[in-house]
This record gives sequence, structure tokens and C-alpha cells, in this order.
Amino acid sequence: MVSILVIEDDIRVAELLQRSLEEQQYKVDVAYDGYMGRKLALQREYSLIITDVILPKINGIDLCKELKREIPQVPIIMLTALGTTDDKVEGFDAGADDYLVKPFEIRELYVRIRALIKRFENNNPTKSNILRYADMELDLNEKKFKRSGQEIHLTPKEFNLLQYMMENPERVLSRSEISEKVWDTHFDTGTNFIDVYINYLRKKVEIDTANKLIHTKSGMGFILKQNEN
Repeated sequence: MVSILVIEDDIRVAELLQRSLEEQQYKVDVAYDGYMGRKLALQREYSLIITDVILPKINGIDLCKELKREIPQVPIIMLTALGTTDDKVEGFDAGADDYLVKPFEIRELYVRIRALIKRFENNNPTKSNILRYADMELDLNEKKFKRSGQEIHLTPKEFNLLQYMMENPERVLSRSEISEKVWDTHFDTGTNFIDVYINYLRKKVEIDTANKLIHTKSGMGFILKQNEN
């Protein structure tokens, strides 16, 4: 049985989530603060973790960062009433694999859960996999990125975005495709959400080189390509 940990300090919301998920045949544990959430997450094995951002004792952002260091193989969905682009960026940069803004349709949560569990189950951690394009190298096992031999730190979502672009080089990727494939769902991330992450990538990947690889196709999307005119 798929096991899920819900970390939510609002008792009414926590009970609603537990009841709804158990109706879908998930095994559900509930923690009402970040400290207990961390304790359960590290003591037991879960298929997925759902956490609020605003929590007592340990907030959801700090909790997510810690859990991703300790159990990176477990996907995390963040729930929050904070829905601005900056809030979403902060959540994803903390390591969250998905982000739902309250209030939300419970059916949408089901879709996100299934997509994340499927993706993580299909990911074989023992498989050696290094992506290369031009002078870039992305190690999918070690989660490391190098350009011209120099290691550059990327946040989890920056890494996933670059991975998808390197898996699909020299092809225009629309914003909706990136939203679906990198964030594993169809949802409105805001008019400039994808652009924000593209700009983050550019600042890190292309800061000290004249060989620009990430290009914008006006009205279409983005492309990873050498010598784009």
C-alpha cells in the first residue's frame, strides 16, 4: 500500500486530507507540526510527503530542505495559501517537487500524487546516467552540473529544468510543455513563472561565457542550441 505523510497544523484540513486520501486506498499518517513531521519522515518509510508551508516548530521551507538532504528519494508536495511567483520559487528551491495553492480541488491533489509517485518509482537510482551537450555535463546520479569542467550549483528545480532541456536539445520547448514535464502537471504557474527559472539558469550557466546556449523563441518558448541566430 502507498503510504503518505501529511504535515498540517490545521486539524480540520489535516483530517479532511487524511479521510480523502484513505478513501483512495492510501495509508496516511498525520503530523501537526514540523518537528513531529520530521521525526516521522525520518523514522518511517513513505511514498510521498504532503506538507504545509506555515508550520509550528519547524516551518515547511526549512523542513523540506532538511528532508531533501536526508531522504531525496521521497517526493514532497507543498500546500500553502501563499501563491505568488516568489512564494512558488522559494518552495521549489527548497526542494519541493510540486506546489498546490489553497484552496484546491482534492481531485487535483490526487493527480499530482499519482504523477509524482509514478515518476519516482520509475527513477532507477542505480542507473549511471550523464547528459552532455556542448561543454555542459549533467550527472543525474550525483545531481551535479559542470560547464567547461567547472562545477556550478543548481537548485533542484533548476536542475530538473536543465535536465529536460538537455534531454531535448535543439527543439523549441513551449512554456506549457515545460510546466507539464518539469513540474509533472498541467497547472497555471503564473504568466512569468517559467521565465523566472529560465533567467535563473542563464545567470548560472552562461555567466562567464560568450557561448550562449539557452535561447528564447518569441511567442513559442525556449530552445537549447549552439550558435543561435
